[in-house]
Amino acid sequence: MRVVFMGTGEIGVPALRWLLGAPGWEVVAAVTQPDKPAGRKLELRASAIKQLALEHGVPILQPLKMRAPESLAEVVALRADVIVVMAYGQILPKAVLSAGRLACLNLHASLLPRWRGAAPIQAAIEAGDKTSGITVMHMAEGLDTGDILLAHVTPIRRRETGGSLHDRLGVIAAEALAEALPLVAAGRAPRVPQDETQANYAPKLGRENGAIDWSATPAEIDRRIRAMNPWPAAHTFLPTPDGPRQLKVFSCIQHRREAGPAGGVLRADRRGILVAAGTGAVLLRDVQMEGKRRMSAGEFVRGHALEPGIVVGKSETKNSNFPP
Repeated sequence: MRVVFMGTGEIGVPALRWLLGAPGWEVVAAVTQPDKPAGRKLELRASAIKQLALEHGVPILQPLKMRAPESLAEVVALRADVIVVMAYGQILPKAVLSAGRLACLNLHASLLPRWRGAAPIQAAIEAGDKTSGITVMHMAEGLDTGDILLAHVTPIRRRETGGSLHDRLGVIAAEALAEALPLVAAGRAPRVPQDETQANYAPKLGRENGAIDWSATPAEIDRRIRAMNPWPAAHTFLPTPDGPRQLKVFSCIQHRREAGPAGGVLRADRRGILVAAGTGAVLLRDVQMEGKRRMSAGEFVRGHALEPGIVVGKSETKNSNFPP
């Protein structure tokens, strides 16, 4: 069976790696986004999917716009039996969705119809969901609206972060694909329509989505910090003589018995930075000041005096020199 794999993000690497070694399936091409500038020097960097495909001698397509006639013609010319898509990064036109002789499948990192859209992993953690998973669906023209073939469920762990769930779901996606493809090949793949009454959306994240609202509860702040770790990273602002400076926060501990004005520093010592929330407080444990390296909050406090009563979270500027 001829397979075209379409993906860009690292979450799709385990699925592609499985495909490359799966008997009876030939990956005839990998379609991924064009190389993009990255890092401080803005050097062009290939996607994780491209790097893996290159290692295995798989032909690579990197269309700037998948809707361009020449891009569509290239995909159709591959004569794929199945197209597998995961975290590709572009909306696929109908011509691509119908280019697979047997199916065009999407591996989506949520339990559809819950959390359609670009950021389902972070959304599930921030909402306090107990479970997540991978849904294998037959692709349709709507946003993650296609019929469900199967789903693999996994619990969201107590200290789960966006990064840890991302990595676990990548592995689960390979397992789900290994179960789904034989069903497709045998003509026995289920098609279960999604329940539209249960649908909700997780839009694409920006850096602004990491802002900590200190009027929220400790549980809500903790979920935001974990959901946005590692990107876009939860953050607040510390007052300094030179103006507010951004402080990224990667982990915390809830303190429900502490109290104070929301955003007020209650103490700062080797244990961390204790900040009052809407109810209770949170102890910041792993932080990074703009322009500096990531460190424990206890280490940060040794080099930055934070007196009790200082209020964090207020920013008079929209831009930051904080590195990506």
